[in-house]
Amino acid sequence: MKTLTDITYLEGVKVLTRVDFNVPIQNGVVVDDFRIKAALPTIEFLTRKGAKVILIAHLESSDGSNNSLKPVADTLNKLGQTVTFVENIRNAQAAIEKQANGTCVLLNNLRLSEGEKNNDREFTKALASLADIYVNDAFSVSHREHASIVGVPQFLPSYAGIQLQNEIKHLSTAFNPAHPFLFILGGAKFETKLPLLQKFLNIADTVFVGGALANDFFKAQGYEIGISLISKGNIDFTSFLANTKLMIPVDVVDQNHVNKKADAVLKTDKIMDSGSATIEELKKVISQAKCILWNGPLGLYEDGYQGATLELATLISEATKRGATTIIGGGDTLAAVAAQGVQDQFTFISTGGGAMLDFLANGTLPGVEALEISAKQD
Repeated sequence: MKTLTDITYLEGVKVLTRVDFNVPIQNGVVVDDFRIKAALPTIEFLTRKGAKVILIAHLESSDGSNNSLKPVADTLNKLGQTVTFVENIRNAQAAIEKQANGTCVLLNNLRLSEGEKNNDREFTKALASLADIYVNDAFSVSHREHASIVGVPQFLPSYAGIQLQNEIKHLSTAFNPAHPFLFILGGAKFETKLPLLQKFLNIADTVFVGGALANDFFKAQGYEIGISLISKGNIDFTSFLANTKLMIPVDVVDQNHVNKKADAVLKTDKIMDSGSATIEELKKVISQAKCILWNGPLGLYEDGYQGATLELATLISEATKRGATTIIGGGDTLAAVAAQGVQDQFTFISTGGGAMLDFLANGTLPGVEALEISAKQD
C-alpha cells in the first residue's frame, strides 16, 4: 500500500477521504466520538498540507431515525476542524468548487444511495470524479466490498490513512505475539468466528471463549443451557473441547442475576453473563500474559448484564500498566472500556468489530487489497 507520506504535493489537491463516522447519535447529538477522533490525525495531516478534504462516511442507526451526518459535522467543528456539511450528495461538486484549501466538506450518509452497498460502477465513478486522489482511513468498514471501499481505488491514486495503518500494524502483532499470549473471544455467532478460533488455538497459549459463544461448549459437554442463546448450524465441538488451550466459563449469571456453576443451569434459565469464579480464573491467566487480545463481551451487555465485561476491562487495563501488550476491539468491548474510564490504558484500541475479526482471521481485508492493487497499477 501507499501511505500519506508517499504523496509529494497536497496544496489545493482534492482528497476523497473515506472515514468511519458510524457513531451513536441521540437527539441530534453525537454521544460517542471515539471513531471521529480516530480519524483526526489523517484529517489534520491533509488540511495542514493545504488539501481540500472531502470526507465520506456512512451512518446506520438501529431504528433508521438518525441517518444524517450533520451532527458529525457539528462535532468536527467543535474539535477544531473547518467542516462544511453537504446534505445532498448531488450538490457535492458545487460545494467542493467553493472550498478553500486546508478545509473539509463532509458529504451526507453514503448509504442513502443504493449504489454504495451495491458497489455500483456508475455511483463509484461519480464519487471518484469529485477528487484527485483517494485515502482510506476507515479500517472498521474495510471488510465490506462497498463502492467507497473497493470501488473508488479502481479510478483514483489511492493511499492508506494513519488510522488504517495503525490498525494493521497493531493487529498484526497477534500473528507473532509475545508469550504467554491470551486471546479472549466473546459475543455471539459462533459459525462466523469458527475460523478465528481454529487459527488462534494454534497461536495463543490460552483461548478464552465467553459470551453466547460459550453456551455452545456447555451444550456440547452435555450441560443444561435452558433457553440460552446458541449458534445455528451443526458444528462438531469435540476437537475444541479436547484442546488444553481452550478455556470456558466455570460459572454463569442467569436471568435473575444469580451466580451458579456452569453445570447447574435449569431448563427455565437463560445464561446472561460469566460468573465471579470465571473472572477469578481469568485474573490468574491475565496476570501472567505478555500479550492479550480481546474482542467481544462476556455477557449480554446491551441487556444490562455487564458485570463480567466491565471487570475484564479493568483487569486488562491493569495488565497494560505492568508492561503487557493489550489490544482490544468490538462495540460492546469499547463501551465497557468507556464505562470503566480506562480508554487510555491499553496498547491499542481498534475501531473495528467485524473488520478486526476478519483481519485477524485472514490477514487482510477487501479494502486493504484494493489499496494494494491500486499501488501496483500506479
